[in-house]
This record gives sequence, structure tokens and C-alpha cells, in this order.
Amino acid sequence: MKCIILLVMATIIAGTLLAGLTIAGAIESSDFDDPTVCKGCHGEIYNQWDGSMHSIAYADPVYLKEEEMASRETNGLTDTYCARCHTPIGVLSGEVPPIGHENLSEISKKGIQCDFCHSVNKSTGIGNGAFIVSTDGIKRGPYDDSKSPHHGSMFSDLHTKSEFCGMCHDVNHPVTGIPIETTYTEWKEGPYNSTTQCQDCHMTPGVTHFEANPGKASGIGPYKDHVYTHYFVGGNAAVTGVIGSEVHQKMAEERLKSAATLALDTEMKANEAEIAVEVTNAGAGHKLPTGLTEAREVWIEIRANDATGKEIYHRGGLDSEGEVDPDAVMYHAVLADASGNPTIKVWEAESTLSDNRILPKETRVEMFSFAIQGGLEGPITVDAKLNYRSASQKLLDELFGEGAVVAPVIEMASAQGMMEVEKEPGVPGFECIFVLISLLTVAYLVRRRKE
Repeated sequence: MKCIILLVMATIIAGTLLAGLTIAGAIESSDFDDPTVCKGCHGEIYNQWDGSMHSIAYADPVYLKEEEMASRETNGLTDTYCARCHTPIGVLSGEVPPIGHENLSEISKKGIQCDFCHSVNKSTGIGNGAFIVSTDGIKRGPYDDSKSPHHGSMFSDLHTKSEFCGMCHDVNHPVTGIPIETTYTEWKEGPYNSTTQCQDCHMTPGVTHFEANPGKASGIGPYKDHVYTHYFVGGNAAVTGVIGSEVHQKMAEERLKSAATLALDTEMKANEAEIAVEVTNAGAGHKLPTGLTEAREVWIEIRANDATGKEIYHRGGLDSEGEVDPDAVMYHAVLADASGNPTIKVWEAESTLSDNRILPKETRVEMFSFAIQGGLEGPITVDAKLNYRSASQKLLDELFGEGAVVAPVIEMASAQGMMEVEKEPGVPGFECIFVLISLLTVAYLVRRRKE
């Protein structure tokens, strides 16, 4: 049965590549300009791109380790399927397969680069690398007044639309067809599809909305009311940090901190504290999280302390091995293999067990409660956080070895609340009785002294 599945997979993958009408090996990697050539006129844009996740799409250490594992476990059937969107020039020129950098030209190692994107002249649909490129020397883009002494220029409406991004930012399993990454579809089915394109958030200075960026696209070009930026910032602060791109790392952290809001409502009932945490996807045009959601982790961490600082409740922390508390409220998608067991290996996925991610503009209310023990010093302080991590420690340990790579935990949003502790009722009239006994005792002693 496994052999049949692998054969079907190979056939479908081949069909997927041929659907792009650009057959592997029909062009040479030398047909594309190296990004440093583009830098000559587009220096600022080049500097924005350099160090972005697009620029390291085929140097990302996490991707390379997963690609190696997938290739090994599928006898190479995933090689071109994955690499088509991570080193498109490498696949189109026939340098992949095999995977890895050994047989790649320098330009193919540079991931999603200038000349590839601006040579795309058509889309065959959404997902799985549905692009067609032209090596006629004409660079296609979002401006209708571009002129260059180095190349021809042409306005491309496709480059202004989310459908351009959707060619790679939707991924379906080639055999089972189940969605693996659905960022474009999440936007398309969401509330922003008629007002906001992917480029409006991910290619402008605005963190979660369009913000005009006046200037020039090239040193010799005309002044424009808006020039698209090329930082391509998403939520990946981990890999950008590993490769040492501080600019992109900080921008990713800023974007994560602007994507969601948190609100807290606390109530004391008898001897039990009840806490309602409201999580709102306030800034993302897609679900939270998105992308490789079987690896991404977004969860609520909640902690309560009394007035002395004593911890009386904690849920959603990390254990000694760096894993998230299994009782934490976690927002992610869970894929299953042929036996119905959860898997983070997308090539094994045959079904989706669950997907509780937060839709754009959606608010979720999560309830927490814990018993209040006697002897606590009030008030009780409750802190709630919405945390994000690019990958679980378990996955990173499997890929790189135990503790070799640690993904940072980023606080996306936080909220705080306080609850008063009801004092235990005393014995009715006890204070009066105590005073009366004291007075009688004093009177007795005075009388004895007189006698």
C-alpha cells in the first residue's frame, strides 16, 4: 500500500510541476540576474530584502533540516515539491533534485530573489508553486511608469494582488489534498479580502495595515506616492535571529505584538476564582497563527500570586525540557498520519485532527478557575499572556539535537487583573467577650490588692 501511495505521490508531483508550463531544465539559472546586479539601481530595496525570510528561503536551517528528513523518509519524492517555492530557480533550472546546496548555482541558493519574482508573468492558480516565469529580460512589477537602461519594464496587475502571494503561500498535500498551509485561503475567506491585499500589510511600513511609503523605487526612477518595501516581514523572529538579521528579527517581533489583544475579567465566587481571558485577532488578515501551523505554537499563559508574591496558580508555562504545559490553551492545527496519530511531518499527513486557530477579527473567550485556600494575603494579582513560538522545542531537538537550537518565546499581548480575598468571618461578639473578660480580670486583681 505504501508503494502505491508513493507512486501516486510521484505522479501528482510531476503533474503539479508540469502544470506550471515551465519544465525543469528548460531554462538555466544563468538566465536570471543575481540580486547584487539589481542592487546597482535598487540599493534600498535590496537592503530590505537581504536578510528577509525570502532571501534565506533555501538557507533557512529549519527548512533545510525538515527537507532533508522528508527526502529521506519519502525516497526523494518531496524534493522538487518543497523546493519549488524555496529555490524556484534551482527547480526550474533542473539543479534540484538532488536537494542541498552541493549542486546549486550561487543564484539558486538565494531563495526568493528579485529577478525570480519580477520574471513571473502568469499564475496557473493558487498554491503549490503555481507560477510561470518568462526569461525575456522584461521585469514585471506594480508600476506603469518604470524605465530602466538595463532591462525592459512592464506593469503587472498580478504583482499588486494577493493572488501573487497565494501561488506559494497555500500548500496542499499532493496525494491526500488536505491543506497544510492556507495563509492565502484564510485571507480570501476572511473580512479583509475586499479591502486589503497581502502587500498592503507585508510590503508597507504599516505593521498591520497599509501605510504609504513615498519615495523612489530606484535611484534613477521617478518620485512616487508609494513604494513597496521588501522586508517581507511575517512572524518568524526565530530564524531571522539565528542568521543574525536584527532588523528583520525586531520587525517580526513588532508584528507579532501588534497582531492580537488580550483582555481579562476576574470574579470571586465563594472560595473559587473565575477568570475570563478574551483573545482577539485584531491585526492579522489571516488566522493566528498561520503558515506552518503544525509547528507554530500560540498559547495562553496565566499566573496568579497573592500579596506576598506566593504563586497560587500557573497554567501554560514551560517544563524543564522546554515544552509547553499540556493543559495550556493552545491555538494551532493538528495533522494526523494514516493511523490517526498526530504528526508534525506534513508528508505523512492524511487528515486534520483539529484546527482551533483564531480567525481574523474573531474574539475567543477562555475560562480558567482555581480554588482559594485559607491564609492567603490579598489582593490576588492575575497576569495573562498570549505567547508565540515558531516551533516546539521537541521539533527543534529532533532536527538539530537536544538544546542545540532554542526558539524564543515572544509575548504577543498581556493583561492583568486583581481580586480581593474575603476574610474569614470571626465568632460573633468575640471581641466584646474578650474585652469583658479583660475588664473583669483587672477588677479582680485590683480587689485582691486592696484586701
